[in-house]
Amino acid sequence: MAYWLFKSEPGTWSWDDQMKAGKAGTEWTGVRNYTAQGNMKAMKRGDLGFFYHSGEGKEIVGVVTVVKEAHPEPSAEEWSCVTLAAVKPVPKPVTLAAIKADKRFAAMALVKYSRLSVQPVTDAEWKAVGALAGL
Repeated sequence: MAYWLFKSEPGTWSWDDQMKAGKAGTEWTGVRNYTAQGNMKAMKRGDLGFFYHSGEGKEIVGVVTVVKEAHPEPSAEEWSCVTLAAVKPVPKPVTLAAIKADKRFAAMALVKYSRLSVQPVTDAEWKAVGALAGL
């Protein structure tokens, strides 16, 4: 299993929206960065990810799972998307400031590649962030 982080502006698609999508989930569309596209193409069904509110909030607020691997976006077939379903909210949101202040996360993609909307998370990062989040 691999771990990921998905960024979304809460005014566009929030954690509450993701929760309302239910077990069927929603297609993660609109990703137009080639690195982020490559990350989605590497995902497997059952992989887990952190759901991160970018812009407003700047914090990890939930855990999602990949329920459908990369496939063409319905409205832009030259691009790929995955389908994500909410697993659960984190008991304690983890802010970007907290992550940047912790030396364990100095090499984390969230710190190094701040504009990348879909990014990998290492096993060690997943465990450490999960502990901060109360998982």
